[in-house]
Amino acid sequence: MIQGKESREGALGRCQPISIDPFVSGFDMQLARPLARSIRLNGFATCLRLEQVYWDILGAMARLNSCSVSTLLSHVDREVHLRHGGVRNFSGLVRVVCVVHSLKETGMAVVEPSLAG
Repeated sequence: MIQGKESREGALGRCQPISIDPFVSGFDMQLARPLARSIRLNGFATCLRLEQVYWDILGAMARLNSCSVSTLLSHVDREVHLRHGGVRNFSGLVRVVCVVHSLKETGMAVVEPSLAG
């Protein structure tokens, strides 16, 4: 730490009071449990490891589209290849797709990142 200046890092380690508890009433820790499932992506068998909450969201999205979770994920895989040339972390992409879907379902705006950077 530079003498005479307050370090912001020091404040991070202290317990700060928050006004909204992120653990909603009845929070189920099982939703955070990772589950590996065998799926078919465009005809190829693979394994995808996601937390239960994401599998639940994918199931709801598949029902909205009257398809299976594998069909839904095959669409995501195909579209990311067509639109962006692929992705290194497919599990991460699926998590983001689930969060964006959930935010839109609740009416929350999804902020586009700035390209100016």
